[in-house]
Amino acid sequence: MQEYEKIETVFERAMDGSKKLIPGKFRNKTVEYLKNNRWIFTEKIDGTNIRVHWDGHKVEFGGRTNNAQIPTPLVNRLNDLFGGNENEEVFEQKFGSKDVILFGEGYGPKINKGHLYRDNVDFILFDVMIDGTYLERHNVEDIAKSFGVDVVPIIIGGGTLEEGIAFVQTHPKSTFGTANMEGLVARPEVEMKDRLGKRVIVKIKVRDHANI
Repeated sequence: MQEYEKIETVFERAMDGSKKLIPGKFRNKTVEYLKNNRWIFTEKIDGTNIRVHWDGHKVEFGGRTNNAQIPTPLVNRLNDLFGGNENEEVFEQKFGSKDVILFGEGYGPKINKGHLYRDNVDFILFDVMIDGTYLERHNVEDIAKSFGVDVVPIIIGGGTLEEGIAFVQTHPKSTFGTANMEGLVARPEVEMKDRLGKRVIVKIKVRDHANI
């Protein structure tokens, strides 16, 4: 099962021991080139990465890596959402024999600060890959609806990277429960790759930008 790629910060970190971000020193030249274009910003949930894989015949669950352990309460919740005969039929009707990975975040009590999000563990969808291709947002929302799961909310529906950074510097509250927002995940309005073939997607964490 393919792993979800690591999402990089916008800026490089200082090498003087402080590890602080260096404003204006972009990690990726493509991101710098696109900084004033329209980006879509979704809330970054503080949980554990989950993969739901449909291989055309059966469903399996995985963490961020193949060796990652998923907490038992979360496994039970995933089985409710995606396991069993009825859900298998939904996968078959929706995808047929295609190879599909639903990427999401497992969150809730005992998962990072998840107790501040809601009382029970749950799963929220943020990306879908079919046969190696990431889907557009409206397709992700449609799939989430088919399984009755949440999809990460759009916080800014089209803005520059500077606007996204300015937003996290206001120390916003999460759209879930009483938690403070961990940050944003930003991607260009149109799916893109850089010259090395890496997907263009970045994270903007509140704690990284608090003192910039």
